[in-house]
Amino acid sequence: MTARLKAYVRRELNASVHGSGGLRLKERYSSPPGDPGLFGPGAVTWRVHSDAPGMLMGGFASLMLQSLHPLAMAGVDQHSDFRTDPLTRLNRTVAYVLSTTFGSTEVAEAAVAHVRERVHPHINGTAPDGRPYSAADPHLLTWVHVAEVRCFLAGYERFGAPPLTAAERDRYYREVAVPARMLGARDVPESAAEVATYLRDMQPELQATEAAIEGIHFIRRFGANPRERVAVRVLMNGASALLPDWARDPLRLGRPDAVRLLVDRPLAQAAGRTLRWAMEPSEIVGTAYARMGLTPPRQHLGWRTAPGASQG
Repeated sequence: MTARLKAYVRRELNASVHGSGGLRLKERYSSPPGDPGLFGPGAVTWRVHSDAPGMLMGGFASLMLQSLHPLAMAGVDQHSDFRTDPLTRLNRTVAYVLSTTFGSTEVAEAAVAHVRERVHPHINGTAPDGRPYSAADPHLLTWVHVAEVRCFLAGYERFGAPPLTAAERDRYYREVAVPARMLGARDVPESAAEVATYLRDMQPELQATEAAIEGIHFIRRFGANPRERVAVRVLMNGASALLPDWARDPLRLGRPDAVRLLVDRPLAQAAGRTLRWAMEPSEIVGTAYARMGLTPPRQHLGWRTAPGASQG
């Protein structure tokens, strides 16, 4: 019964996160042997991006944080089909992150080139406040990158194990700056201190537009049935707790401290343990390590064996 339940949860999550054929293990992750890609197995990025609950809830948090830039949100609002097909956008984002993290050098470079040359040139226009925007704008690319990796790391720190040292956090930001610059970002922060300074300096540019609030609350209500809607709400509440304090209220995500601590956090942690139990060992991570002739470390092989296992 436990094995069948795990297989069911794994199958449903893979279908939602990766879409039809989204894993494509052999094509993206198995060859050529010995090719480390942009990072390799010794990178902190492989460690952080291997953690299923941290990445999923961190990914939701990054969408919320990114939406606070009116120009970035205008691009999503005017060019994305997230209202009619939110899973496709999720699938594309997941494929990009996993390809640039665990794919071979050729796969990672091709993923960056596709977005830089085929996607971003078509995303431009005028925001509701009259300002022009372009997805190829280095300033916006840096914002989107920093919001994303800051939330990935926050998700890992909240739900992952073992914890990172201060030096490893800085190394993570230094590593993930590489594909960001390849995509066109400039002046990318490369340490936790630089990220904190960057976010502080960006706050005068940020604003929760109606499109941002509408988009986030659309995602919070997403689901094909009551079970899915409850699961998404639990994950979104866990994700909102990963945001900086100054980001929640403008997006109307404020909840009483007692609710966040006594309800949202335990439910999100339980969901995180279930995700890790169901999704690890990750086929993608295992295939990438096999490409390097290695076996994933213990924390990537389902080291929590059941949903109720200890946090350690």
